[in-house]
Amino acid sequence: MTNKKEGSTTTDTSGSISIVRFIVTYVVLMGVFFLLLGFAPVRNIIDINGAYSNVIVIITAKILGLFGITSTYYGSLINLPSISLDVAFGCNGLEAVMIYCVAVLTFPASWKNRGLGIVLGFLVIQVLNLIRIVALAYAGVYHKDLFDLVHLYVAQGVMIAVALGTFVLYLTYISHGDSKPKEASA
Repeated sequence: MTNKKEGSTTTDTSGSISIVRFIVTYVVLMGVFFLLLGFAPVRNIIDINGAYSNVIVIITAKILGLFGITSTYYGSLINLPSISLDVAFGCNGLEAVMIYCVAVLTFPASWKNRGLGIVLGFLVIQVLNLIRIVALAYAGVYHKDLFDLVHLYVAQGVMIAVALGTFVLYLTYISHGDSKPKEASA
């Protein structure tokens, strides 16, 4: 965008500065989150990933039981009749939640919108993640020949797409909140 003022042309760089600021803030926040998850002294105090995986495994095992699939679980492992699943980082949905939450925190919006976006986005991502893990377990038990294909080529990309799609929904929500109808002047 250029502004012409009394014969001089200046370039408005506020848009590109905002994009650069978003990218830098996003990368720094992702680094902080990964540091919190992977740094041994922090992990020795609180193992966020381990606790998160354990909760996802317990919920998944309960859902599988509703479908008549017998399973046992311990830590991040779900033992099924013909396969065992290790629901570790990258499989537990935490990575997708981090990608989404960091984007929400980085994007300029009110803290109320950010908080609401994080809570609702977390719920959407985790519901879809649980469906994904249950589908993988089903494939592992009843369609073992498809398991590797679904796990490696479909399921992993789906969670990144879910995080991105949820962020787009969040952006749509906050953009509608910002566009208030203008009053007609008399």
